[in-house]
Amino acid sequence: MTINCKGNLIDLSTPKVMGILNVTPDSFYDGGHYKNASTIISQVKTMTEQGATFIDVGGYSSRPDADDVSIDEELKRVIPIIEMISNEFPDTLISVDTFRSQVAQQAIKAGACMINDISAGHLDEQMLKTVANLKVPYIMMHMRGHPKTMQQLTHYEDLVKDILLYFSERIEKARALGIVDLIIDPGFGFAKTLEQNYELLNKFELLKTTNSPILAGLSRKSMIYKTLNRSSKDALNGTSILNTIALQKGANILRVHDVKEAIECITLTQQLH
Repeated sequence: MTINCKGNLIDLSTPKVMGILNVTPDSFYDGGHYKNASTIISQVKTMTEQGATFIDVGGYSSRPDADDVSIDEELKRVIPIIEMISNEFPDTLISVDTFRSQVAQQAIKAGACMINDISAGHLDEQMLKTVANLKVPYIMMHMRGHPKTMQQLTHYEDLVKDILLYFSERIEKARALGIVDLIIDPGFGFAKTLEQNYELLNKFELLKTTNSPILAGLSRKSMIYKTLNRSSKDALNGTSILNTIALQKGANILRVHDVKEAIECITLTQQLH
C-alpha cells in the first residue's frame, strides 16, 4: 500500500505520522502558537527529527463554530509558510489542509505534495478536478455541512454504513477523474456526537473495506478530554491510548500534535505483528 509523493513511494503498510502545523489564531489546541519564522522552523525541525513523515499545514480552523476565513487570508497564512518549509527542509513532505481548490493549487506550486480536504470535495466543486490535474495524493474526510453547521448534522440511520456509502461515492468520483492516490479520514469530531466518535473507533476496522489507506485524526480532540473531564492540554495520554486502538484496527497514518508519542505507539504496536 503505497502513495507517490514527489516521486517518492511512501509505503503505508507500516503506519506513518503526520505532524500538525496550524497557522491559525483560533485552532482548538495550538491556535496562534506558531506566529513567526523561528517558531515554525523550530517546530518543523522537531517533528521531522522525531519521525514525522508528513507535515500538515493548515490556515483555516475547522473546529466547531470556527469563524469563516477568506481565500485571500488563507493564502496569506499558508503559502509563505509552505515556501519557507520547502526552502529550509527540501526533503520534507508537506500536506496542505484546505477544502479550497485555489489554495490547494497554490500550495502545491509552493512546495506541498499532498492535499488534505475536510470536505472530500463537497465545499468546492473544482477540488477533485484540481487534484486530478495536479496528480498528487488526496486525503478525503467524512464531514457533513460546514464547520459552523456540522454539529447540527449528527443524525445517521447507521453511522458506519452511512460513512462507507459516503466514501464509496467520493472514491468512485475521484477515480473517474483519474485520482490515483486516495486516503480516507473518517472525521472524528466532524458531524458526530461524542458517543458516535467512540462507535466509529470501535468499528474502525470496517473502513478497510474501501481498500484505501486510512488516516486517524484523534489528537487531543474533545472526545478524549470531555470524556476525561479535562482540557485539550491534558489529553496527550488519552490521545496515545486511542491512537494505539486505531493502529490495531488498521490505521495507516496518525495525524497528531505530538509526534514522538505517536511514533512510540507505532513502534510498540508493530511489535505485536
